[in-house]
Amino acid sequence: MEEATIFYSSLALVFLFLGFKFLFQSKPRQENFSPSPLSLPIIGHFQLLINPSLHRPFLELLKKLGLVFSLQLGSRLAVVILSLSLVEECFTKNDIVLANRPNLLLSKHLCYNHTTLITVLYGDYWRNLCRICTIEIFSPNRINKFYGIRKDEMRRLLLKLSRNSHEVFAKVEFKSMFADLTFNNLMRMMAGKRYYGEDVTDDSEAKDFREFIVEVAENGGAGNLADYLPILNWAGNYENKLMELFKKMDDFL
Repeated sequence: MEEATIFYSSLALVFLFLGFKFLFQSKPRQENFSPSPLSLPIIGHFQLLINPSLHRPFLELLKKLGLVFSLQLGSRLAVVILSLSLVEECFTKNDIVLANRPNLLLSKHLCYNHTTLITVLYGDYWRNLCRICTIEIFSPNRINKFYGIRKDEMRRLLLKLSRNSHEVFAKVEFKSMFADLTFNNLMRMMAGKRYYGEDVTDDSEAKDFREFIVEVAENGGAGNLADYLPILNWAGNYENKLMELFKKMDDFL
């Protein structure tokens, strides 16, 4: 009982300290910085994202602040752009300026410390990875070598659809089927094995792989609060879960 009291008291003090820090610490304003609405201590503007009709608070901010404004999401700053022409300019004229990726905990532990093509920061290393992928993976010759695999997986999908609806009209859930098709294509190209649907290579290994993919989907992505509020990582043991997932991935590979 005493240990629980000490723990919650310490947690309350931490939140109190951080709250005063956010409230009273003066921050130098950067030049050409997009406007931002008033934020709450610690969580910033996360309360705006709770609204199921997210477009409504964004519309109000558009009227008050203009087409470009910033939101403080915990420890991270997000810039919101509500103009199609400005978004196009970001990804054409200024694409190099905005080419970097956020350093998320998932990419740290499952992507070898942010060193994969989709997680590494823009620079010489990223350009070398792109060059290797273009020559070794996405070249016409390499793609043609895997044509037989893609053709076979598509044939299996069509046969499954035919069997399920050859007598009467049947509803089809394409999302899971296309996911199975994609993973089977990838794994047959990389390891020569099928892990989804019928005729899987190894039932036990396929089951482990499918469970691993589900765990990554549940713990990954930009929507994990521990990436924005680091204190939740300490309280919820999120980083340890990712380290366990990395061990599973490493053993699998």
